Amino acid sequence: MNQKFQLENEKGSVTVLAVVLLMLLTLLGMAALSTSSIETQIAGNEMRHKMAFYAAESATAYVAHSPDLYGPDNITPATPHYFPNITANDPVLPYVGITDDFPTAQYFNSTQSFNGQVQYASSSLPPRGSGYSVGKFKAHQYQMRCKGYGPNNAKLDILAGFYRIGF
Repeated sequence: MNQKFQLENEKGSVTVLAVVLLMLLTLLGMAALSTSSIETQIAGNEMRHKMAFYAAESATAYVAHSPDLYGPDNITPATPHYFPNITANDPVLPYVGITDDFPTAQYFNSTQSFNGQVQYASSSLPPRGSGYSVGKFKAHQYQMRCKGYGPNNAKLDILAGFYRIGF
């Protein structure tokens, strides 16, 4: 008894195939949409991080152009000078070091600002090949901590060391 099973009515099979194919394409589209949404968030986070980084980098330039922060008045270890200090660039008022806490951040545009501290670390001999006499000059070493702030509360700290040659 060999029975042969054969469908004689195949109406609607194309509809079922089209619905399955449409469901697969919908799932593929949803996955692509989710991936692009996540990548957009990643790009936005990276942009905010870079803006905070550039703000902190501008703080390092602020220190370079403010010698009162790392001059002879700041040679006591573990006594940081905080910046920005509004009187630091005022030609009328003398610089007064802020030594209690980070001041209000200085804005250089509507979404980026910075503040930080410069702290005297130690002194040592001038580096070899610097051209300064070993017995006469010292290399005063400093550590600066620059904080940058970007949009949406993005924050970044840069810790850097530098030295100046002096007596």
